[in-house]
Amino acid sequence: DAVRIEEMLNYFSLDPRPPGGDSLFSLRTRMSTCPWNDRNRLLYLHVNARKVDMDKVPPGNLVFLIDASGSMDLPNRLPLLKTAFRKLVENLRPIDTVSVVVYGDAPGIMLQPTSGVYKDSIIRVINDLEAGGSTPGEAGILQAYALAKRSFIKGGNNRIILATDGDFNVGRHSEEELEQIILQQRQGGIYLTCLGVGMGNYKDSKIEILAKKGNGNFAYIDTEQEAEKVLVKELTQTLYTVADDVYMQVRFHPDAVSDHRLIGFDNKVAALSDSSKALEGGEVGSGHSTMAIFEIIPTEAKAGEWTVTGNKAPEIAAGTLIYKMPGKPQPFRSEYRTGGDVVTFDKLERPYQFAATVALYGCLLRNSPHVGVFSREDMMLMAAQYHDPTDSLQEEY
Repeated sequence: DAVRIEEMLNYFSLDPRPPGGDSLFSLRTRMSTCPWNDRNRLLYLHVNARKVDMDKVPPGNLVFLIDASGSMDLPNRLPLLKTAFRKLVENLRPIDTVSVVVYGDAPGIMLQPTSGVYKDSIIRVINDLEAGGSTPGEAGILQAYALAKRSFIKGGNNRIILATDGDFNVGRHSEEELEQIILQQRQGGIYLTCLGVGMGNYKDSKIEILAKKGNGNFAYIDTEQEAEKVLVKELTQTLYTVADDVYMQVRFHPDAVSDHRLIGFDNKVAALSDSSKALEGGEVGSGHSTMAIFEIIPTEAKAGEWTVTGNKAPEIAAGTLIYKMPGKPQPFRSEYRTGGDVVTFDKLERPYQFAATVALYGCLLRNSPHVGVFSREDMMLMAAQYHDPTDSLQEEY
């Protein structure tokens, strides 16, 4: 269950292309043959968000909420987080403010709101952190939200950055209880970014729940390079929101599609009894790229139209992209329809070939029955052939 294929897929920024004009999102679709099942087709939905102009980014009110409990006393936990936060501080502007709340033996404010001008002072506080004691996560979360409210910037980027291994063991610490706390706090316009570290007792599910309910995002950091990716290279995606409560509804036409599954959700029921699917995105950051892959079985009536490269596929789905602008209650809707050319997998653009390879890898890790006789060796051959050698992340994969 810890293998989340949709997260693996969207770890990579695959072929990001900003929307044209004043559009907030662009949506591209592709359909290809399926390398592990000749009968089926793969439908790719690729959404890209507009990049913000950094010269127009509003001031940030950032609260670092750092777990300094005893479970963080390992090289890949608190020391790694200190490195990550130092990298973030180096990119602060004078108009940004940072506060530091720590929880361990007891939650406490280590740094009151401080301008990004004073980088040395902020880094000194981070360097002085030491691990020890229990994990009163609830108290730390409440204190961080209280501090964020006191220093709230109207029209600004008000955000708590929680960094932890998720092992809350003092106070209310079940996922349901923590979820209720976050739901109560999110109404004030304060976002929550979660950074996870550690292995062994790492509580991934709790951290993901907090990020989702806190109208924010989540990243796992295991190396300095990963910290650089999340908090430097992808800083705008991580910290600057362009849309809230984003989700996509996909409605398949039952006369064209007899069955489908959203890869990463292997318990999908038949399309005839449930012909719609909602893809929940939550908060979307500046320049964020999101891809989803459906494996589709055409109906007998339409199968012949989907067999030859270049044949025009029938319209197979209609969809709606729904989102809100930050701080505004009114939802916006963008309608689209999906059809287009079916190409053989070997003729598909490389980013989509690589995306299918990642999805196959996740399916193999989950022992999915959907990949048939395809093996790890087959997947490795695909990865070698379809990855972008100029992309260090793909090369590492």
